[in-house]
Amino acid sequence: MFKVNDNYQKLPGSYLFSTIAKKVSAYQAANPEKTLIRLGIGDVTQPLAPAIIDAMHGAVTEMGNAETFHGYAPDLGYEFLRTAIADNDYKARGCDISADEIFVSDGAKSDSGNIQEIFSVDNRIAVCDPVYPVYVDSNVMAGRTGTYDPKTEMWSNVIYMPCTKENNFVPEFPKEDPDIIYLCLPNNPTGTTITKDQLQEWVDYANRIGAVIIYDGAYEAYISEDNVAHTIYECEGARTCAIELKSFSKNAGFTGVRLGYAVVPKDLKCGEVSLHQMWARRHGTKFNGAPYIVQRAGEAVYSEAGKAQLKEQVAYYMKNAAAIKGGLQNAGFEVFGGVNAPYIWLKTPDQMTSWEFFDYLLEKANVVGTPGSGFGPSGEGYFRLTAFGTYENTLAALERIKAL
Repeated sequence: MFKVNDNYQKLPGSYLFSTIAKKVSAYQAANPEKTLIRLGIGDVTQPLAPAIIDAMHGAVTEMGNAETFHGYAPDLGYEFLRTAIADNDYKARGCDISADEIFVSDGAKSDSGNIQEIFSVDNRIAVCDPVYPVYVDSNVMAGRTGTYDPKTEMWSNVIYMPCTKENNFVPEFPKEDPDIIYLCLPNNPTGTTITKDQLQEWVDYANRIGAVIIYDGAYEAYISEDNVAHTIYECEGARTCAIELKSFSKNAGFTGVRLGYAVVPKDLKCGEVSLHQMWARRHGTKFNGAPYIVQRAGEAVYSEAGKAQLKEQVAYYMKNAAAIKGGLQNAGFEVFGGVNAPYIWLKTPDQMTSWEFFDYLLEKANVVGTPGSGFGPSGEGYFRLTAFGTYENTLAALERIKAL
């Protein structure tokens, strides 16, 4: 009889946002007259920018003509998009990243879950705590995390780097040396980040111990403070220790369009084995490329019109973040984040657990957020709200919360 991957049976419950969706659906079904405001999942609400829509329309027209029709995309992605990425996201910042080191995908979530495939199951991973749950869950599926302790909500073979109020939600070097280090900066869920100088220390540390950094820069567009790196390759030595994952979802509203990319430098090796070649082999075998229409839309992100329009969208969401943060602080909440990322990280009141506060907000204010414990054990007692709603709904949700 066939056998299944037993590692899947080790996963506790369902994926965090699937659990939230089920709870919200059940509440809505039982209370159809209630109007919910959703500030939980980090999904955008503003429509695609005009420059992007124009590019998509043009690409659709091309697909309708035999002379300009496109089938399978090249393995790494179309050269026009990879060149635009290399020129704007890297060379413009003085970073030595070439177009053929960029792998276009359907999003950073896919890449962050898939990248672990090129590493041995013997590697130990280190993750910030709290953190985006895909990093840990995908390693559980691979059999790399050991056993799960339901009391501590921790895995025996995972090195946790607590990010708490005491250390300003900034990870510290672990006492044990990991093989793979996951960093998400600006951080999801806390909304905090580190300076370029601090990031340089992580690069130096990884090179010194022979570790790889998986660097998730999905929220780079929201950085507002100086001396915060927009890419890890601003740091000296990152080409020999870091893989960077980027997304078009949050900077350009592509959550429903799906586009992202991974950067795997040719200098990144395990002995004589090239991780760039390994990822190229995996990418070509298991992925048939993002659609031509979507890649043309991605190219428009880097047009002058696209840049200006998306700058306005980012400012719109950060206006929401400022409103939530200021409003909650005035109401007596202890609040973090909301400066370099569109997330507000708040302490739950009255010693409520994260899920107790989730239920309380859902039932009493009809506002949906995300319990901090879903991001890791150090997230217990905290709660995440996103700034991706409409401005009107954001203000309405804030008033409902303050009224409690």
